[in-house]
Amino acid sequence: MKKILILFTVLFTFVGFSQTKQEENKTYKKRVLENTEVDFISSYYSQDGDNAAVTGGIGTEELTDIASSLTVSIPLNDDDVLTIDATISAYSSASSSNLDPFDSSGASAGGGDDEDDIDGDDEDDNYNSNGGGSPWVESSGASQSDAWVNLTANYSHSSDDRNTIVGGNVSVSKEYDYTSFGFGGSFTKLFNEKNTEIGVKANVYFDSWQPVFPTELDSYIEAGQNLNNGFFNGIDILNQNGDVIDKNNSAAWSPLNTTLIDDESRNTYSLSLSFSQILSKKAQFSIFADIIQQNGWLANPMQRVYFSDRDNYYVGNASSIPNYTSKENTDVFQLADDIERLPDTRFKIPVGARFNYYLNEVVSLRTYYRYYYDDWGVSSHTASVEVPIKLSDKFTIYPSYRYYNQTAADYFAPYEQLVSTDEFYTSDYDLSEFNSNQYSLGISYTDIFTKRRIWKLGLKSIDLKYSNYERNTGLTSSIFSLGFKFVMD
Repeated sequence: MKKILILFTVLFTFVGFSQTKQEENKTYKKRVLENTEVDFISSYYSQDGDNAAVTGGIGTEELTDIASSLTVSIPLNDDDVLTIDATISAYSSASSSNLDPFDSSGASAGGGDDEDDIDGDDEDDNYNSNGGGSPWVESSGASQSDAWVNLTANYSHSSDDRNTIVGGNVSVSKEYDYTSFGFGGSFTKLFNEKNTEIGVKANVYFDSWQPVFPTELDSYIEAGQNLNNGFFNGIDILNQNGDVIDKNNSAAWSPLNTTLIDDESRNTYSLSLSFSQILSKKAQFSIFADIIQQNGWLANPMQRVYFSDRDNYYVGNASSIPNYTSKENTDVFQLADDIERLPDTRFKIPVGARFNYYLNEVVSLRTYYRYYYDDWGVSSHTASVEVPIKLSDKFTIYPSYRYYNQTAADYFAPYEQLVSTDEFYTSDYDLSEFNSNQYSLGISYTDIFTKRRIWKLGLKSIDLKYSNYERNTGLTSSIFSLGFKFVMD
């Protein structure tokens, strides 16, 4: 009996000791995220150019965009973090306004000409017979501006030794002609005393169009392909010579296709692989690769195309037709031959690398390279370098430069250089051959002790950045961004 009592005493002592050690380990285990963090970023973007895809590869690309993003990272416990990101982007676009260049009511906003007919006589009450719009003039239609809204939630769990991280995410976004829903997961493993890291991510996006089309194409179909009905009733159509055509003639204008879009879905599947290695106290190297497959309607139903082997027809001022491609044209618009049409699958493979080097206490070097290939014929190279320069304990400036070039897609041709016998075609200069340069300068303020406070938020950092972008096709843009990071008590 005495031996049994001794055995139980030792056993309970061991169990109590183990529980005490576990509680100590739990007490002193470093949390993945100590406090709730709040990031707020706002940006202003503007661009201009002469190759708008909505008007077939010519016309103003003027656009402004104001975006704001709020990201909140919440520690659920020692190991788990929930991150919520909400973004809204409001833009005004001269090019997309020309979905309906013919009047001020914005027929393209409703996908037809019904709302232009105020008195019920099947005529467009807002149409101005003295002018038919222009690729170079911004319309005041409803498609002139819109907002893009996105909400993303991400959950991550770290193992006790912090060498394994598992995560999942879900997202939804919406703009007036497009809706997207996505979800995915990630797995990260650290080795070699956290000097080596590998990562795998997978994401799926199920998107759907609520398509809007160029007004003349949509209206032609809604009018039963009769140029004397609906939108076209009472509107003169001109040929290349400026003569008014007979709408009952078989040679009168008509689009190449009367089916505008037959699949409103677009799905994207992506797999990302990454490897990172700390080479020394001063150097870090990483490589990454993505495999992306897209299926569905991958063309943009807003974008017009014009063919070289079909006659041209216009609405507006006949005397402006000879100067149609000039910015001097303010009052005549060419009727589209079709919308952009592209294959219903696309396979993409980007691979790249980063190398960061700590030169000294003042200067660091961050470099990046990526090669991209897809089965549409596009291949590209991206290279960038950033040089953070520490001015003091709190202030750092970081100038950077980015170079990019790409080949043209197999289906691209400029305005009036496509042919109607092709199966696929686009005049979107994002799919053209071009190169670009981007110059940026940023400055950041960091307060690691969060001494400055706003309500219950301690200010951790402020970042201000300006970038200037130039393409050799003539597109130029500028972006200002301002970001704040807070820590919540």
